[in-house]
Amino acid sequence: MTRPAPTGAGQGSPAVRSGRRRLLPYLLVLPGVAWLLVFFGVPLLQLGSASLYDPGGSLSTGYAMAWAFGNYPDVVQAYWPQFLRSFGYAGLALVLALLLGYPLAYAIAQKAGRWRNLLLVCVVAPMFTNFLVRTLAWKTILSDNGVLVGLLRDVHLLAPQGRLLATPMAVVLGLTYNFLPFLVLPLYASLERLDHRLLEAASDLYASGAQAFRRVTLPLSRPGLVAGTLLFFIPASGDYINAELLGTPNEYMIGNVVDSAFLVRLDYPQGAALSFLLMAAILAVVVGYLRRAGFERRLW
Repeated sequence: MTRPAPTGAGQGSPAVRSGRRRLLPYLLVLPGVAWLLVFFGVPLLQLGSASLYDPGGSLSTGYAMAWAFGNYPDVVQAYWPQFLRSFGYAGLALVLALLLGYPLAYAIAQKAGRWRNLLLVCVVAPMFTNFLVRTLAWKTILSDNGVLVGLLRDVHLLAPQGRLLATPMAVVLGLTYNFLPFLVLPLYASLERLDHRLLEAASDLYASGAQAFRRVTLPLSRPGLVAGTLLFFIPASGDYINAELLGTPNEYMIGNVVDSAFLVRLDYPQGAALSFLLMAAILAVVVGYLRRAGFERRLW
């Protein structure tokens, strides 16, 4: 006659089951971590090593690892206007997107009623079209012979020979249009969960509409606002399609320079150094923004 295994021993013991439960979350995230290591970590290391190659090399003669840290100050000295322009355009587009996107998200979340789903589809529908096609359509809208420019000239908001295409305004408008859904959707998710009883309580305490918005609505929508602004600003600052199609070389952003370094001039050390500096600059902006927004505890 076999004796039963003592409590706590064997594969089916409570201690073993508890250990398996503790390991389960780590096992679930393991495929995602492996994916990031293979398709993000390894290319990032390769890009970092390429940024330190001898700048005198080429694809035909090969690149030697020279630990050329001087590539970084060289590209900053050569392309600092494009860096500033990238963040300036992205910042202006973000301000314009907030002016458009916050009222839109609030109206969909709180006032749309049975039209809510339809309006959400209208916000997301442009994303079903290729990014390049959307930008080319915007190029047609802003063309010199287009309806919009003609209307602005007729009402004297634009000079007779004035234009919108191939100007900084066109690039900012293109960035705003292409990345607006990334701002609206997180804002909608926060505003949709807003408890109306809090607004009623603010009204009972004699708060005006502006005071209720500033003291209740805006703070409660802050998580969606922070997420939306980051989802908008990060891709907008690294974009190059809008400046390429809607602007001129005078409006080129740092993404255009990286594209030219890798695909036109075939200067891999310079392109890699620019890419690393862009990532570092965006990371610094994001960390500073999160700390200022009061998310430093969650961040660290």
